[in-house]
Amino acid sequence: MRDRIGAEEARIAADSIEEGKRLVRVQTGGLSLADRLSEHLHRLTWRTPLHSLRLKGRHPIKLMAVPEDPILGDIERGHALLGGVLDWRGEERGVESIDFARPDWSTGFADHLHSFAWLRDLSTVATRQQGAPIAEYLMGRWLDAFAETVDATAWRADLWGRRILFWTAHAPLILSSNDLVYRSRVLNTMARGARHLDRGADKAPPGVARIAAWCGVIAAGLLLAGGDPRQAFGEAGLARALDTGLFADGGVIARSPAVQLDAVMLLTMMREVYDARGLVFPEPFQARLQKMISALLGVMHGDRALSSWQGSGPETPERIAAVIEASGVRTRPLRQAGDWGYQRLAAGHAVLVMDAAPPPIARAIEGGCASTLAFEFSDGAQRIVVNCGGARATVAQVPASLAHGLRTTAAHSTLTLGDSNSTAIHADGTLGRGVAEVELSRQESDAASRIEASHDGYVRRYGFTHRRQLLLTGDGRELRGEDALLPEGRKRQAGSTAFALRFHLGDGVEAMVTAESGQAILRLDDGALWQFRCRGGVLAIEESLWIDGTGRPVATQQLVVTGETPAGGAHVSWAFKRAL
Repeated sequence: MRDRIGAEEARIAADSIEEGKRLVRVQTGGLSLADRLSEHLHRLTWRTPLHSLRLKGRHPIKLMAVPEDPILGDIERGHALLGGVLDWRGEERGVESIDFARPDWSTGFADHLHSFAWLRDLSTVATRQQGAPIAEYLMGRWLDAFAETVDATAWRADLWGRRILFWTAHAPLILSSNDLVYRSRVLNTMARGARHLDRGADKAPPGVARIAAWCGVIAAGLLLAGGDPRQAFGEAGLARALDTGLFADGGVIARSPAVQLDAVMLLTMMREVYDARGLVFPEPFQARLQKMISALLGVMHGDRALSSWQGSGPETPERIAAVIEASGVRTRPLRQAGDWGYQRLAAGHAVLVMDAAPPPIARAIEGGCASTLAFEFSDGAQRIVVNCGGARATVAQVPASLAHGLRTTAAHSTLTLGDSNSTAIHADGTLGRGVAEVELSRQESDAASRIEASHDGYVRRYGFTHRRQLLLTGDGRELRGEDALLPEGRKRQAGSTAFALRFHLGDGVEAMVTAESGQAILRLDDGALWQFRCRGGVLAIEESLWIDGTGRPVATQQLVVTGETPAGGAHVSWAFKRAL
C-alpha cells in the first residue's frame, strides 16, 4: 500500500505546474565534429579483417525463448505483403523484384525494409503457413546480400538493434523452414550482428537510434544461447543511451512526438524480451517508460492522436492506442514538459499544446522545424488550430520541396517576421542560427490558465523579440492571445518590416470572414461555431494544408493577420470564443 501511495505522489509531483519565469536555452549534446569523425572512422573499420575476426564466435543452435510482439501491425500493409507488395508510406516494391544489390528506394523505405519491421504487418494478417514463405523469401535475399558483407546501411547499429527485436519476436515466420542450413544462417547472422553491436552500439547517434541499438544488445544476450554475460553489459549501455537520449521529463531529445512513440515502442518490445525469459524488467527502465508515456500523452489532442511538431504528423489513433496499451503504463498527461519543451493547457473539452523551447539541435534530428511559440488547439475530437506538420511523415507522392516547406515557421501557427524563419533552415536541411533562448512564465487558477513566452529568433536580424501570451478560460470555451514584437538589441531595420500571424485551421473547419473588420466565424464538422476576432492587423483567409495521420496532405484554410512593424514594435491581440 505504501508503495502505491508513493507512486501516486510521484505522479502528482511530476504533473505539477512550476509557476513563474523559466529560461529555456538551446540544448547542448549530440555529435560534435570529433564525434562524427570518430563515427566515420569506426564505419571504415567494418570492412577490415580485424572486424571480421571480431564477428566470429559460437554458432547458436536455437533461441532461448521467443518473445511476443505486443503491438499489432498495419493491416493494409500486411494484406499488401500477402499480395506480393511491400509498401511504406505509398512507396511500393514487388517482393520478388526487391534487389538489394541495386537499391532504388528512399531512405525511409530502406529503413523499413532492413529493420524487418514489416514482419509485424505480415504476422497481423497472416497465419504462419501463409506468411512464412514471404518472410523466408525476403530473409533469404537479405542473407545472400549481407550475412557475410558488412554494409554501411544494412549493418547500421540502430537497424541491427531493431532487426534483432523483430527477428526474435517473429521467429515463427522466419524460422519455420525445415532447411537446417537456412535456419543456421539466420541464427549465426543474428549472433554476428550482436557482436557487431557490442562494439558499435555507443557509436549510434544519440537518441532513439542509440536506444534501439542497445535494445538489440540486450535482446541478443537474453535470447541467444550463451549470451547471458551480455545482459549486464547491455543494460548498462541502455541506461547510458536513455540518459543521453531523453530529457529528465521523459521527452526524447529530438523533440518529435513520433520519435517519442517509437522510443516507447522499443522499450515495450524490450520488456517482452524479459518476460519471455521469466525475468523482471529493470525498474529504472520501467520508470523511464512511465515518464515517456506521460510526456507522450501531454502532446495528444482529444481525438487521441498526436499534435504535429518537429516533422511529426498526428499518426493514427489506432496505432498510438496500440503502443500505449502494450506498454501497460497508466498515467496522466504531462502538462508542463519544461525540458522537452511542450506546454499543455486543458480545460473543459479544450486542449492546447504549445512549443515553448528552441528547436532541437541539428545533430539530434534530421528535418527539425522552426516552430518556436507555435500552438495547436482542439475542442473535443475537433482540431481547430493546427500546424501543417508531417515534414518527416509524408507519403512518397509529396514533393521534396513541399516537405521542406512544412518545416518553415510559416507552416506553423505562430508569427513570422520579414517572411523569414525564426530559426534558419539551410539548403542541406540542417538548422542554423535563430532561437537560442525562450523565456517562459505560466500561471494557473480555477478561472484561467495563462502562458507568456518569448523568443530571440528575430533579434539578430531585425532587432525584435517575439512575445506571445495565451490565456485559456477555466471552461475551455475561450482562448485569448496577444503577439508582440518588442525592440531588443542594437539591430534596427530602416523603415518598417512586414509580419504575418498565422492560424492554420484543422481539417473540417470552415472559416468565413464577417462584415465586421477583424472577425471571422469558424464552423466545425460537429456543428459547433467558434468566433475569431483580432486587433492590430488585417485579417484574411487563405488556403493551407495539413498532413493527416496517414501522411497524406489535406486541403485546409488558415487565418492570416498581417501588418507592418515600425521601429517601436507591434502588437496584435486576438481571441477564439465558442459561440455554439
